Amino acid sequence: MSTVQTTMAAAKGFVITLRRSPIGTPQKHRLVLSGLGLRKIRQRVTRPNTPQVRGMIGKVGYLLEVQPQ
Repeated sequence: MSTVQTTMAAAKGFVITLRRSPIGTPQKHRLVLSGLGLRKIRQRVTRPNTPQVRGMIGKVGYLLEVQPQ
């Protein structure tokens, strides 16, 4: 039963918070942040758990704080 709950929790998505400034980062990383919908430090967005979103998080994870929803 617990594996079903964790799979359901993982399937919901992520709460992503921008923790560090993108100043001085490569332009592609800033475009990824824009694609995630993050513009300001401490801004939070909710995104679904998809391979595309996980890839974006992996690329700029050093700027983010990611929590399961």
